[in-house]
Amino acid sequence: MSLPGAPEDWQRLDPRMLLVHPVRETAKLAPVLLGLLVAGTASGARGWQLLGILVPVALGLLRYLTTSYRVAGGRVELRRGLLERHVLSTPVDRVRTVDLTASPIHRLLGLTTVRVGTGTASTSDDEQLDLDGLPVERARRLREELLRAAPGPGGALDPGEAGPAPTAPPPVLTFDPAWARFAPLTSTGVVLGAGVLGGGVQLLEAVGGTRRLDVSSWADRAAGAPVLLAAVAAVLAVGVVTSVLAVGGYLFANWGFTLGHADRAWHLSRGLLTTRETSLDDARLAGVTLGEPLGLRATGGGRLAAIVTGLGDGQESSSVLVPPAPRGVVQATARRVLGVAGPVDVPLRRHGPAATRRRWTRALVPALGVAAACLVLAARAGLASTWLLVLAVVAPVVACALAADRSRSLGHALVEGYVVSRSGSLYRRRDVLDVDAVIGWNLRATWFQRRVGLVSLVATTAGGRQAVTLLDVPEADAVALAAAATPGLVEPFLYDRPATGRSTPWPTTSTPSSRT
Repeated sequence: MSLPGAPEDWQRLDPRMLLVHPVRETAKLAPVLLGLLVAGTASGARGWQLLGILVPVALGLLRYLTTSYRVAGGRVELRRGLLERHVLSTPVDRVRTVDLTASPIHRLLGLTTVRVGTGTASTSDDEQLDLDGLPVERARRLREELLRAAPGPGGALDPGEAGPAPTAPPPVLTFDPAWARFAPLTSTGVVLGAGVLGGGVQLLEAVGGTRRLDVSSWADRAAGAPVLLAAVAAVLAVGVVTSVLAVGGYLFANWGFTLGHADRAWHLSRGLLTTRETSLDDARLAGVTLGEPLGLRATGGGRLAAIVTGLGDGQESSSVLVPPAPRGVVQATARRVLGVAGPVDVPLRRHGPAATRRRWTRALVPALGVAAACLVLAARAGLASTWLLVLAVVAPVVACALAADRSRSLGHALVEGYVVSRSGSLYRRRDVLDVDAVIGWNLRATWFQRRVGLVSLVATTAGGRQAVTLLDVPEADAVALAAAATPGLVEPFLYDRPATGRSTPWPTTSTPSSRT
């Protein structure tokens, strides 16, 4: 099988890459080239050190001449390397996603990079099937043909029967700059804040000599207005800098975001300087994940990602359907992607008092241990400190709030052909998985879970994290859910209840189903 219009012989990339590769190699070797320039100038040599620039130019030329690709015999193949020949090949029907990425220099030259997502577990760049670079129009035609050649829900599709692509319908979702208000509340914002805070502390230590900041003395001298005001000002400064950086990064990454559906695939595009276009085949879309980190949830926000079969953990960015945005936008988009509203809106079945007690126990025991240790340290001579006493009080309070929130979040449902699971507090997620994508069930129970009749029900799938886990489900509910979701799969492995009334453990693993 060959794709219409696709090259069957080995083809080189666009000749304009001769301008891109030398620039990249020069950037990689910049420290070495700078060292040669400085050394040559110091030694009195004139001009000879500039010959070093020929090295990245030669490397760029060799990279272009030794890279070729073809689409033939139902396979996409990429060949590269001079001393060590490296050939990547994948069947067309294993294509999960197709990404088109264009850096500023690519955009200037009218080129783009085609990344074919095949579900490989490797995150090494050498193992990625990247066609870098192709003219934009040629890359888009190749993307359309690769996705059309992938098998649909009814079986394999002859690409010759696909016909011309229909006119693209209006987009389902477009970017709203007001969404940038959620950027400081994401994990990226927290990481930036930690980095800014750490850098600020190092700078203060460098300016102040060898004297280090004594946090305990700050707390003990809280009545001293200058120290307290300085601490508040520092926190506010870190917050402002972090917010500006987070908002800027969010806008650069998501500017022009558009989500649309056409020709049996979902198409996403985004990016201000570096643009990225991603296509997710309908046949590979197994469900969605509604993520609500604590910061976003507290301000009415969330994010949406697709569960794509065969897409590994190293390729999460290819599955993003909605960046951090208002919760209403995320939920409405999830309904459009799924085609039904039930899995998004249905009230979830609670897991009962035993699961709730586990949430409280697992949160309070460590917190009470921390509180006890703080009290012991504060009571020892020479170690009495206000901040230890504060921590001894705050830790159990925070643990109680966390346990209560985790208890409210826990739940599951089976509705309209989808398994729904929700859990978490600091990062609450609602996984919605198509039962047709479930290839097996695992029932796992620790010693503590078995004592209270709970299990963790794991729906195994080939998509995303490879599994959707329902935490601390009552044993009877877990078995009933698995049996209802995939009739005939679990029943042969169930044991009859003995007449004594004692519970016989369910088998821990079921065999895979015949679903694909």
